[in-house]
Amino acid sequence: MFDHRFRFAARRRLAATLVAMLLAAAGATRAQPADRQPSHAHPLTTADPTGWLQTSTPSGRIDSGNPFFQSFGSNGRSCNSCHRQAQGWTVSPDELRQRFARTSGTDPIFALVDGAVSPVADVSSVYARRNAYAMLLSRGLLRIGMPLPANAEFRLSGVDDPYGYASARELSLFRRPLPATNLIWLTAVMWDGRETFTPFKPPMDAGIDLENLRVSLASQARHAILGHEQAAAAPDDAVIGRIVDFETHLFTAQVDDNGAGRLNSDNAMGGANILAQQRFWVGINDTLGNDPTGDAFDEKSMRLFDDWDDPTAQFRRDPRDRARAAIARGEQLFNSMPIAISGVAGLNDVTGIPVIHGSCSSCHNSPNIGNHSMALPVNIGVADASRRTADMPLYTLTNRSTGKVVQTTDPGLAMITGKWADIGKFKGPILRGVAARAPYFHNGSAATLGDVVDFYDTRFNIHMSAQQKSDLVAFLSAL
Repeated sequence: MFDHRFRFAARRRLAATLVAMLLAAAGATRAQPADRQPSHAHPLTTADPTGWLQTSTPSGRIDSGNPFFQSFGSNGRSCNSCHRQAQGWTVSPDELRQRFARTSGTDPIFALVDGAVSPVADVSSVYARRNAYAMLLSRGLLRIGMPLPANAEFRLSGVDDPYGYASARELSLFRRPLPATNLIWLTAVMWDGRETFTPFKPPMDAGIDLENLRVSLASQARHAILGHEQAAAAPDDAVIGRIVDFETHLFTAQVDDNGAGRLNSDNAMGGANILAQQRFWVGINDTLGNDPTGDAFDEKSMRLFDDWDDPTAQFRRDPRDRARAAIARGEQLFNSMPIAISGVAGLNDVTGIPVIHGSCSSCHNSPNIGNHSMALPVNIGVADASRRTADMPLYTLTNRSTGKVVQTTDPGLAMITGKWADIGKFKGPILRGVAARAPYFHNGSAATLGDVVDFYDTRFNIHMSAQQKSDLVAFLSAL
């Protein structure tokens, strides 16, 4: 064990050094001065609800000539139709409503194939299109049509689809487009992991060995072009490779906060330029003991704003000092606020521990990144029937062996594996740049970060105070 850990530590140091050298050589570390405010004219910063979002690229600009921005299909869409820089490289309902108003609902994003509540919806008038594209306009949701797996351990015994389309032949699953940035830290591609080439296993060092991830992202790009863009054929491997290269060199994070100012000032480590240098390998700081270094899990997975921790700041007159202190308090809560984690399929049942005494960082353990460092699809109850709203289909599934019945708005991973135990499981997304990409969860059921915090407070009976909720939102908004 000692020899293994020594060798891995040496490899880890080499990996970190190489990544830093590569990024520096490419220009990814060219930060704006810490005391300089972002500019509307700067191509890598965009305004969002809580401040300014920054994207870092090797060239210091967005390469709009990349095929990411090119349409290959019959409906005029490109990758950029659903992955917009200003919305954290996804889309927001507000921006979609603006596009609808500008084009009377004829912008390429509004396509029957997956933009509508049903592929046979009426789109003959502006009024009809507004109804047909209601899920895009209200929650930024695309309709993913998928059949039940042939080998499923369950059958579809009931459908309540407000749009009258879904059946066992094709369920309508409404999901948010995931961000096309910060991808080198993914351990599962897509909400249900369906584009993951193989389960990524340690020790895959980001920046050194990304082959599994590149193959997965290439598959995702091909399927998006054939499906979302309705192309007759996928472009060749060279074109797909250029899209993957573009995506895997995007890093995005909040760089300026309306209240706290620059998020990389006074030894803080916010912003995309610093994020681009974050060390990572599959299994790093894994909660379940899968870190290949053998190191134990450290609950302090977020250390961006340690130097802003000042208990006296709340008594100062400067509102910026108070805003920074709130962010630092939120970071501490994220790392160490006690949460009794129970009833989470994929976690409690896998470990055999009915109640895991953890914190937010138990599932968001990748240091300063915020996803799980190994693939960990879990069911936290977002798709449960009890949380169903009238605009969502509801599916009744019956276990073929036991006769047990469950209702869900989205079977999640079970639509890929066919396993009863996987119903309702989804991966957790990377948290950096999260302020720009509301609404949240796979189905957009949380309109704000405050709603996300409320969900967890209720789900796990945390009993947070109003101040704690406010501090957590301040921290998440600064990521």
